[in-house]
Amino acid sequence: EGARPQRLLWASTSTKNPDAPDTLYVNALAAPFTINTMPEATLRAFADHGRVDASMPTDSADATQTLGAYSGAGIDPQGLAAQLQREGAESFDTSWRNLLASIAAKHDKLTATGTRAPTRK
Repeated sequence: EGARPQRLLWASTSTKNPDAPDTLYVNALAAPFTINTMPEATLRAFADHGRVDASMPTDSADATQTLGAYSGAGIDPQGLAAQLQREGAESFDTSWRNLLASIAAKHDKLTATGTRAPTRK
């Protein structure tokens, strides 16, 4: 009994770099009890040729080593994380506002033509 465990969400895991494999992030981030959202093209690509080789490691040794390498190269991991979170939140906010505008436009069009939206049965 009790609450269900919170699950990690990987959002919009498509590659932005055209030179990267189209399933790069999906392959790397697939793990039990996680949620992964992706564009349809990425979903189809993963269904066609994606793979899950191993689950994500449960210890943080690799992550600690990687973050140390970033710091050694002059990259501020904390600053980068803050920037990525801010940009991600702005992107989701823009998408949400675009969705609301699309729904409002559809509503206005249906209202102007006297068409009623279908009701659920």
